[in-house]
Amino acid sequence: MIPQDPAMLLSYINLKLRDYYATLDALCDDMDIERSEIEDKLSTIDYHYDKEKNRFV
Repeated sequence: MIPQDPAMLLSYINLKLRDYYATLDALCDDMDIERSEIEDKLSTIDYHYDKEKNRFV
């Protein structure tokens, strides 16, 4: 289960991307999470996935 609070989710996802996953797609596949669920929730606090940096900025 992933955090539901957008700020906590941001921290959680960026940590996972930094330490364990090369891409957002790899994270989503491994954790069985819809990419759009993460992107939609984080867009509510104006964060978007940066493929080059492999993190939400």
